[in-house]
Amino acid sequence: MTSPAGPPPTGDGGDEPQRLKLLAVTACPTGIAHTYMAAEKLSQAAERLGIDMKVETQGSIGAENVLDDNDVRTADGIIVAADKDVDLDRFAGKRVITVGVAEGIHHPERLIEQVRSAPVHTADGPAPTSGKGGSGGGKERSLPYKALMNGVSYMIPFVVVGGLLIAISLSLGGHTDPSGGLVIPKDSFWMDVNNIGVIGFTLMVPILSGYIAYAIGDRPALVPGMIGGWIANTGALYDSKSGAGFIGAIVTGFLAGYLVLWIKKVKVPKFAQPIMPIIVIPIVATTALGLFFIYVIGKPISWVFEHLTSWLSGMTGTSAVLLGAILGLMIAFDMGGPVNKTAFLFGSGLIATGNQTVMGMCAAAIPVMPLGQGVATLIRKRLYTEQERETGLASLFMGCFGISEGAIPFAAARPAQVIPANMLGGAVAGAVAGLAGVSDAVPHGGPIVAVLGAVGGVPMFFVAVAIGTAVTALTTVTLVDVSERRRRGEVPVPSARTPEPALAAAVAVPGTGGATGPVRAALAKESGPTAEATGAPVSGDSAATGAGSTATAVADEAEVLSGYVTEETVMVRLAAEDKESAIREMAGLLAASGKVRDVEELVRTALRREEQGTTGLGEEIAIPHAKTDAVSAPVVAFARSDAGIEWGSLDGTRARLVFMISVPEAAAGDEHLRILALLSRKLMDPAFRERLTAAADARAILAVLSEIE
Repeated sequence: MTSPAGPPPTGDGGDEPQRLKLLAVTACPTGIAHTYMAAEKLSQAAERLGIDMKVETQGSIGAENVLDDNDVRTADGIIVAADKDVDLDRFAGKRVITVGVAEGIHHPERLIEQVRSAPVHTADGPAPTSGKGGSGGGKERSLPYKALMNGVSYMIPFVVVGGLLIAISLSLGGHTDPSGGLVIPKDSFWMDVNNIGVIGFTLMVPILSGYIAYAIGDRPALVPGMIGGWIANTGALYDSKSGAGFIGAIVTGFLAGYLVLWIKKVKVPKFAQPIMPIIVIPIVATTALGLFFIYVIGKPISWVFEHLTSWLSGMTGTSAVLLGAILGLMIAFDMGGPVNKTAFLFGSGLIATGNQTVMGMCAAAIPVMPLGQGVATLIRKRLYTEQERETGLASLFMGCFGISEGAIPFAAARPAQVIPANMLGGAVAGAVAGLAGVSDAVPHGGPIVAVLGAVGGVPMFFVAVAIGTAVTALTTVTLVDVSERRRRGEVPVPSARTPEPALAAAVAVPGTGGATGPVRAALAKESGPTAEATGAPVSGDSAATGAGSTATAVADEAEVLSGYVTEETVMVRLAAEDKESAIREMAGLLAASGKVRDVEELVRTALRREEQGTTGLGEEIAIPHAKTDAVSAPVVAFARSDAGIEWGSLDGTRARLVFMISVPEAAAGDEHLRILALLSRKLMDPAFRERLTAAADARAILAVLSEIE
């Protein structure tokens, strides 16, 4: 194995020194822009320094340019620039540094220098870091943040599959029963479907806990994390009528992860080291965590459950509005945890006594959380990732069937914003139901019980649900928007959580000289991993004025960017002097393609995107963009500004090259991603940018752009 230490070796017999060989892995939470931007910057820095480098990108479609065993064996060091969990076991015995993805973008040369003296990574050791500022968005990309996002990403499929199967089985096989609530006949086909869904829900909590732990303590933490999550969700193990739910899972996940990290630091004899990660650490951590939860944490949970029930029992004679608000707050707080279950069991227990109004308050609050979070993803799509928007649709469906757990992925990912919004909406729904005297004859909630005839006061029931849902949705988008704005003010590089960043826009026409990394990032953010696979380097030997007759002929023969850019959507000189005017002018340019249905809506959508954070990428480039059905097909425009336009770019430069992309909501197909990837790669070629900048007219610009195909 090649030694990871020291300078590159020299050849035999006076040969020239062998080139240093480094490897890198780049990844960001959404696997789009910053993943590819960091890869490109590291590759460029290595080329300038005369170093061989292979970069693996872990993007939204999967890993590309994967590092194989031979690559690792012959490598002198590995740079991991990632804002998500990356498996480091394969790099054992090599010098490794791990930093945030923004470090790979902004300081590639420094990372290359640091990796030469980085510590050697061991299989059971903690992830090595550079100690130099992390991700550049350090506050958002800390280890706890990445661990939480790792757990949420693995949990979401279980929530969606389990919730939808339960909802389907209830809708098609369920019926109301005075003694059993909303029931599915035993031994029926739909009961089997329901049972499968219940399994998904049962696994949801330990999966969340396990993969939080895994992101912190690596594989030895997976077992204690999952078993700890199972214990947290099984109240019977610590004498509670309800488990701790997803909040308990987050607690056990972090406890397991950091416990494993602590155990790893314990010095053991050399003969015992091989069995530590596979036997000793998992057993010790699992036992310690399980007993700690059962005997220490579990007791307060059981105490809370019992005393909340007693407290609610003493409130049955108070104002129905106040009681409904309190029950709604409790229902919405932890969505299946002890507080939620206390309110639910209190309401369902009173049904047998003939008091059905308390359950009516609970029934109105139960669907508000999933419905509200689903609506939030629809009314402010740009605040959410594509995965979150898809989860939002499933959450809407689950809400209709009274499955409050559909909102858990949102609450786990953004607890400070989502849980207060849920509680406010739940309180409003419960209060309105209490005021209207809504009743529910079965221990279940959501619109499904009203449809099946179990609710008394159906119109006001739906009014309560609708108002609570609206309050939750509006409060959520407000709090998330404020959080995103605050974060963007702290982080120099647009965060990967900012939905639909300037990249989608980047499908637009290329830019002027100097548009390097930022443009690549913008484009890759929408392009996804396909960019790495399809991008092709282009020679820079052509003259800067390569918009001559030969190139023009090429433009005549080929569609530029698959026809997304045409001579009608290219403008040599922008007249606008400010950002809004420039966007309006570009929108008019796009309208010349005949693919714009509503210019004003296109402008409004692009301006709303700007409110979330500037699309000025620096180096005199801006890429405003919009995803809206105001256009019938993807279309791209490009224009230059002689004086430059103040766009709020991170490096303070005025935008002289403006690209604008507009795509329909449903136009995120592979072809679109391929073009984004090709363009992002191409814009990293200085000679290409020079030729584009020097192009004299629209046809000359198209000629330069035709090289991308």
